[in-house]
Amino acid sequence: MPASTANTLRIAVLADSDTRWKWGALTANRISPTRPEEAGESPETAGPDTRLDGFLLRGRATPTARQLHEVGVRADSLREVTAVEFLREMTQETYDVLVLALVGGGVQAMLHGLAHAWRERTRRPVVVTGYVGVVYEKLADGLLLRHGADLVLANSRQDAERFRAVYEGVGADASSVTEVALPFLGGAPYEKKDPYTVVFAAQPSVPESRGDRTYLLNRLVQHARRHPEREVLLKLRSKPGEHTTHIEELPYQKLAQKQQPPANFRLVYGNMGEVLDRTDLLVTVSSTAALESLHRRIPTVVLTDLGVREALGNHHFVGSGCLASWDQLDAGHEPLPDPEWVSRQGVAADGAYATAFDEARRRITALLAAGGLPPLKPYYTPVTAPGYLPGVLARHHLAPDGSPLPGAPAADRAAGPVRQIVRRAARGAYRHGVQRVAPVIRRMGEL
Repeated sequence: MPASTANTLRIAVLADSDTRWKWGALTANRISPTRPEEAGESPETAGPDTRLDGFLLRGRATPTARQLHEVGVRADSLREVTAVEFLREMTQETYDVLVLALVGGGVQAMLHGLAHAWRERTRRPVVVTGYVGVVYEKLADGLLLRHGADLVLANSRQDAERFRAVYEGVGADASSVTEVALPFLGGAPYEKKDPYTVVFAAQPSVPESRGDRTYLLNRLVQHARRHPEREVLLKLRSKPGEHTTHIEELPYQKLAQKQQPPANFRLVYGNMGEVLDRTDLLVTVSSTAALESLHRRIPTVVLTDLGVREALGNHHFVGSGCLASWDQLDAGHEPLPDPEWVSRQGVAADGAYATAFDEARRRITALLAAGGLPPLKPYYTPVTAPGYLPGVLARHHLAPDGSPLPGAPAADRAAGPVRQIVRRAARGAYRHGVQRVAPVIRRMGEL
């Protein structure tokens, strides 16, 4: 039986951005042993026998209320915390499953912090972590920072094979690797729309340079002019002043102010799934939205205009059949994805998605039934990584043994409103510095 109550499974999700909250909360709902996928329940809400508590790790990318609303995932409770406050919460509350939806360093810090916090407990939650989308960089670094969780979720068969190879290659236990799929795939299969709608899925940090981003925007506007019969949409992740998983120094909204686009060109926000409902052609550099689109069998293009490069992430799509340029799109090209490549990426356009989370549910059920779980044992320790681990933990105000450092920040609820005002002001100043001041200083340095 679950550890918390006889009838309700309690799941906690700790996330540090809007995209990772989306992944973490939807993953929690998908892997809940109390609600099998074949029951047909919506993943946006927890099942009737599940309580989902959300925690947002305070930082530069803490999502705004608008971003949370756009994600569309509902939790029974949701609040902002520091790392130390979250660890204290985990000693006071009893959960059955904990999903760590964080960057690799955040996961590693929480694993060590939790190992210290639970050192005297005989029961603890099943700890789950993974990746928000395509893993195209820092494979070994990110994976080893996630090692120590009970389940490290791989979003595809290809990722599962790569993950196990990395763990086994350094002598670490690879049994935690569990193949699933991206939790936000779904939606109605593609049917041609009227008017034909082209959507460019923008990314906050790819590409980075002003010249490259301006080029992509110009080509999108030119496509709208060449095809007045089409709707051409620029799908944006966040509004100016908001941050998501990555820092966006040059928002497309700002670049678009210098354009005079035709009437059939628009900027759009909102849930990606809802935008895909009206999409006939999805265009991107390397966004995970491409996998959502392919899952629905929507024609999908990964651009080659700026090259096929690891720095862009579009190298991940080599062999997909989706690589093409704006010149080809202007001429009417529509790609045909390679079925074998699509299958290896966990897209499950063949209908296998309904069973994609079965193995994770079975493993969690077995761990919960075991009664007690062994202490968390990450690969990185003060012995295996004495020059790396202390710095990773210190960024979250933790000592090398996982204990809170003296003076570590924790929320003071008695002064909540004042502290919230100060935090919002500080966060706004930081974002202003990233998006306004830093680019000016950089340009001055190039003179």
